Amino acid sequence: MKKQFVLMVFAAIFSFTSVNAQGGGGQRQTPEEMTKTTMEKLAVLNLDADAKTKTETVIADFNKAQTKAREEMRAAGTMDREAMMAKRKELADARDAKLKVIFTPEQMKKWIDEIEPSLRPQRGNAPRPANK
Repeated sequence: MKKQFVLMVFAAIFSFTSVNAQGGGGQRQTPEEMTKTTMEKLAVLNLDADAKTKTETVIADFNKAQTKAREEMRAAGTMDREAMMAKRKELADARDAKLKVIFTPEQMKKWIDEIEPSLRPQRGNAPRPANK
């Protein structure tokens, strides 16, 4: 009896651990949270106070516009991936043009090469099992 109870406890712990290991889907960040995350990553650029304020405004505007575009597409029921990617590229190009005025060439290079790619959502490239 005691042995069965111990086995059941181990089975329960193993089950909960397996479920936890999968990770949750998580909630999408708000534009304000995205701006905060981006500004934290921009700390390596050592921006002065004026540049930091201007950059935060540009990033916040970009995040709000991107969220608004996503919500509009969802509301219209047209979550076309290609259209969303085109809209995101358009918004990102406008953002980068504004940042180019604020940043030095070295800061802009670091933004393009290191910081901006780290902000994009990453998907695992693990092979998926074939359906049988």
